[in-house]
Amino acid sequence: ERSPLSRLLGIEMMEETADRAIARLEIRDEHKTPTGVVHSGTILSLADDCATRAANRANDEGPNPGAFMVLVDLHSAMLGNQSEGILTAVSTIVRCGRRITVVRTVVTGADEKRLAEITTTHIPA
Repeated sequence: ERSPLSRLLGIEMMEETADRAIARLEIRDEHKTPTGVVHSGTILSLADDCATRAANRANDEGPNPGAFMVLVDLHSAMLGNQSEGILTAVSTIVRCGRRITVVRTVVTGADEKRLAEITTTHIPA
């Protein structure tokens, strides 16, 4: 189920499996900073949403069926930006255990340009 924030931002889930999730976001004016590029909060929200969906799916099919996975740690490297087009997040499960799940997310933009790398840690609620 989509969160209210993902609906507000316009995040679309493209794929969800026990190993990974893919989401996309079409850049709108309200996603941008005053300088005209995408706000880092938008990029991180896309990554968080995609990673949480991946963690939920992996746990639902694995050690914690029915549990909602809560983000408890996020590390990001912002590598680039853009002002229009589509952002794509690909979240891959690094480890899915009974107590902790680690997800690696790469956000790309136009021409598959790498914009951010994010590692998140999730625990069952």
